[in-house]
Amino acid sequence: MTEIPTPGSPETGGIANPPVIILIEPQLGDNIGKAARAMLNCGLVELRLVRPRDGWPNERATANASGADIVIDNATVFETEREALADLNRVYVTTARTRDAVKVTFTPRSLAPEMRALAARGEKIGVMFGPERTGVRNEHVAMADAVVTVPLNPGFTSLNLAQAVLLIGYEWWQAGDNTPDYQIKMADNTPASHDELERMFVHLETELDNSGFFRVEAKRPSLEHNIRNIFNRAGLTHEEVNTIRGMIAAMRGAKHKPGTK
Repeated sequence: MTEIPTPGSPETGGIANPPVIILIEPQLGDNIGKAARAMLNCGLVELRLVRPRDGWPNERATANASGADIVIDNATVFETEREALADLNRVYVTTARTRDAVKVTFTPRSLAPEMRALAARGEKIGVMFGPERTGVRNEHVAMADAVVTVPLNPGFTSLNLAQAVLLIGYEWWQAGDNTPDYQIKMADNTPASHDELERMFVHLETELDNSGFFRVEAKRPSLEHNIRNIFNRAGLTHEEVNTIRGMIAAMRGAKHKPGTK
């Protein structure tokens, strides 16, 4: 058995008390394995199975987990839902169907901050998923503190088990992730300095002037501003500046050596 991760371990992204995933009567080992893979993608490591149809352990689950062994190896099996939920402080149930019960209903995105806050207080949280073919039943909704519904195309809301687990897990992970929404990957290159950019601009403007590009002197300042704005928006690297200067030099039949003025 793979060692059970401790609170705040690397497997959970350094986060203590991540939600427990409870699968009710999962049918195929393949689906359990894919759900386990989705869990570990999002730092979720504790999987509970209630009456898995094909028994446990399951070779197909291990194969489809694609390396999420820590989830599969430490999965626990329960005969009843109540046993699986007994030690949890808060339980959410996922469903796409409107039900008669009056329950607080979250989307995965709105649920994530609440789960984060509860986890930070040391509470143990669980999210229940129903059987693949039928989804959760009324008795499962009655056991839960709140419902989670994914807003999807009203004409087709069907999700497979791993997709549903991933949606909950993804929002949980994103609620604590600081990755910028937009960034430029520089690889091993460094951004060009202002001095490098200025030398490039002077080089380019000199060649454009020699070629007769600035035919109307009155328009020259506006054209120079436009040229500089185009390149400044690009966020050029040191290597890219050298490449552009090499292109400029090549077009006039000269050679430009990197680092020269």
